[in-house]
Amino acid sequence: MSEPVSEFKSKSGLQRILPAMFYAFAGLKSAWQNEHAFRQELVVVVIGTVIALALPISAFQKLFLIGVLVFVLIVELFNSAIEAVVDRISLERHPLSKNAKDMGSAAVFLAVCLAAACWAVVLFNRFY
Repeated sequence: MSEPVSEFKSKSGLQRILPAMFYAFAGLKSAWQNEHAFRQELVVVVIGTVIALALPISAFQKLFLIGVLVFVLIVELFNSAIEAVVDRISLERHPLSKNAKDMGSAAVFLAVCLAAACWAVVLFNRFY
């Protein structure tokens, strides 16, 4: 007997690509409209990208600096998704809900620390 499949499950192959792109843009739009932290981090990514592109460093280092900033956005999107699912299940205070939200926040914190460390290493090695 096969597993039940959600009616919302997308198609495979080329029929999946265009709808998946629209879902991705809808997710970015939702994050922009509803998540203050995402907007703040996106501003940092834009500023950091301009700075990275202007720095006299290799193309790989530029990509690396921009990549770790984008990684922060990716982790923030996962954190926001976790929070949305927890809130969808129940708005009541519960230790497991708190754990899920706190762990999502911890993941964002670690991603920000990683980005800061990467920027520090690249800049320190370039200018000192």
